[in-house]
Amino acid sequence: MNLILLGLPGAGKGTQAKKISQEYNLPHIATGDIFRLLAEEETPIGEKIKEFLDKGQLVPDEYAIMILREKIKKVDISKGFVLDGYPRTVYQAKVLKEMLAEMDTQIDMVFYIEVDPERLVERIAGRRVCLNCGHSYHIKYNPPEQPGICDYCGEELILRSDDREETVRKRIHNQLNELNKITDYFQEEKILKVINGGSIEEVYVEIKKAIEGES
Repeated sequence: MNLILLGLPGAGKGTQAKKISQEYNLPHIATGDIFRLLAEEETPIGEKIKEFLDKGQLVPDEYAIMILREKIKKVDISKGFVLDGYPRTVYQAKVLKEMLAEMDTQIDMVFYIEVDPERLVERIAGRRVCLNCGHSYHIKYNPPEQPGICDYCGEELILRSDDREETVRKRIHNQLNELNKITDYFQEEKILKVINGGSIEEVYVEIKKAIEGES
């Protein structure tokens, strides 16, 4: 079972992908996380990726495809996978189809989590993360007990550069037009399922129904 989670930044793709991964025992491939890890490395490709992320720009096709191809080589996808944050362009979607065909497999279902962009700006710009232990918070919806300090390890929380409001608005603007093209592409492939972005549990119930053939 090969699944893709689509949506604008902050729509909840990663959260839902993790839940699917745990329940169905499928590897979770999150290209956004991979890009951010690369951006922290002092390598030529890492510095390039960081430049794109800091400006709120999409990682170009050539880099995104190369990075995904290398990741898939290192993951056991014999039982399937959950892909989160990829593809970001129709070209990437077409290359992915070719890549999987070479492995004698294909995408079975694509979920598009649809959320109002203004809600997403508030959701993302309010995120704070602890670089020491990895826990994340939201200044409005899930604040730490002590402002700016991680509840678990006491380290200072930070606002990631690509979560700043100005950058978030650029990311959403840059991605929305292309995302509409991608959803049209998967609609034509007859594997797209649109999910209205409600609570985490509400969204997961709809995804699970689709996976198990109940809707």
